[in-house]
Amino acid sequence: MNNGKPNWWSRPSSTPEAARIPSPPPTGETADDGDFPLPAPQPPAGGAAAAQDAPTAADGTDVTNPSEVTDAAETVVPSESVSTDTSGAAPVVLLTKSEPPAPADHSSQDVPVPDAPVAAEPRPLHAPDEYRTPPYGEPGPWAPAPPVQRPSAPVPPQQAHMPPVPPQAHPQPHPQAGAPWVQYDPWGAGGPALPPAPAKKSRKGLAVVGALVFALVTGVIGGGIGAYVERNGGLTTVELPQADAGDTGRAPDSVAGIAASALPGVVTLHVRGGGSSGTGTGFVLDTKGHILTNNHVVDAAESSEDISVTFSSGETARAKIVGKDTGYDLAVVQVTGVSGLRPLPLGNSDDVRVGDPVVAIGAPFDLSNTVTSGIISAKERPITAGGEKGDGSDISYVDALQTDAPINPGNSGGPLLDSKARVIGINSAIRAAGGGSGEGDGGSAAQPGSIGLGFAIPINQGKRVAEELINTGKATHPVIGVSLDMQFNGDGARVGEKGKDGSASVTPGGPAAKAGLRPGDVITKVDGQRVHNGEELIVKIRAHRPGDRLELTLTRGGKELTKTLTLGSSQGA
Repeated sequence: MNNGKPNWWSRPSSTPEAARIPSPPPTGETADDGDFPLPAPQPPAGGAAAAQDAPTAADGTDVTNPSEVTDAAETVVPSESVSTDTSGAAPVVLLTKSEPPAPADHSSQDVPVPDAPVAAEPRPLHAPDEYRTPPYGEPGPWAPAPPVQRPSAPVPPQQAHMPPVPPQAHPQPHPQAGAPWVQYDPWGAGGPALPPAPAKKSRKGLAVVGALVFALVTGVIGGGIGAYVERNGGLTTVELPQADAGDTGRAPDSVAGIAASALPGVVTLHVRGGGSSGTGTGFVLDTKGHILTNNHVVDAAESSEDISVTFSSGETARAKIVGKDTGYDLAVVQVTGVSGLRPLPLGNSDDVRVGDPVVAIGAPFDLSNTVTSGIISAKERPITAGGEKGDGSDISYVDALQTDAPINPGNSGGPLLDSKARVIGINSAIRAAGGGSGEGDGGSAAQPGSIGLGFAIPINQGKRVAEELINTGKATHPVIGVSLDMQFNGDGARVGEKGKDGSASVTPGGPAAKAGLRPGDVITKVDGQRVHNGEELIVKIRAHRPGDRLELTLTRGGKELTKTLTLGSSQGA
């Protein structure tokens, strides 16, 4: 500011254009103040219409083209400094400047210019603006901002004439924090500026992000569908494949064929009496209702005869004891009033060989109609069972068939069948894990189940005993007529010095006496088969019938002798 007047800056012009502007000499008070008057443009002779048709500048320049005026007098802008001559003359426009303009070269002009010291051309404040940014030039290529969406205050009205604002080197809009977006007006004073343009996102980056999101969503959906299919077996109702109905027939020598043939002739016995009860198995001998089983199965019903027989069809009938024998552990019961009985055919136990396949049927643990299979693992296995009474009257001696077919308590009295569904033995005992032997109904408390060692009475012996029990109610035992020393620890069976109750150890007139046996003789073989103790000798003798001839090998005084005798008979208990 000079003398309290505002300074208005004009845009510098090029030297040729500025040279055409006359510079009047400073005169009077105006010269003292640093201002100079310019004559007001006079209307042309043709009146106002001529003035409108052909406007000219004060120096005679045609101003029909605004750009020329702009070049000649860059920013001569009317302002509050305009003064009016009170004498009625034309108005005089006063321009305020901070520095006197540099004198121009008027050598080429017609207007005389007084000599003045040449001053250096002032340096422009900034580079020329080729867009001629308002308000100093023509309107630039500016587009209005988007309309206000939620204006918080009305936009102030535009003013026709606003004081110019000095230009900045690099004007940039700086929106105030929290100010609402309003329409940008380059001619307005103040007001919020345009926000910075948002940075353009890379299309490649957006594509990568979209692909990752798509892959993630696809993986989640696929995983969910896969888990559902795995848990539920699919998205539809599950229908499992199944073979068509085929032939249900089986070969007669297969386990299924043997079981189908033998099951109708196998029964389950439930016995009560003497404060105890038990379960066992039996099989039908004939159409008269005779059923063969073990003695220890029906022993509890000796007084009450409370025996119930259940057939494989589920039919139940009462039964009574026909006969029994403790020495062979066999018994026969009979049912009446039952039709359609299916007797089982009997085989020949002498023809059995080790390794032959066998099938066992019974009711282990009261599970009726149970079928197991195995082989003959040994023959002529001497075993004893019973002996709970302590006097030896209930001990049974069996020259048994050994099998690995599973036999458990409840299988006792059931049939052991060969490959032709014929009975070759009567299941009677199992080997206990503690080292002893016991009946099939659990004679040994140390072994609750089968360990693969089962024993069956050969059917040849069972047939003879069963026939005797059915015909006479009693069974006969073959004997040699001697009393054995059961305390002998040597190898073989030793004839005692004295018999029971002090009687002779060799029965006078008996088979042994007739063959020449004496007290103290040690019998080592029966028909060439080795015996190791008195129990084995009894088993070997009872495997024969009364009247059979036996060859005995014995030692006497260190010498080995051979004796032949014919077996006698004794009434069994």
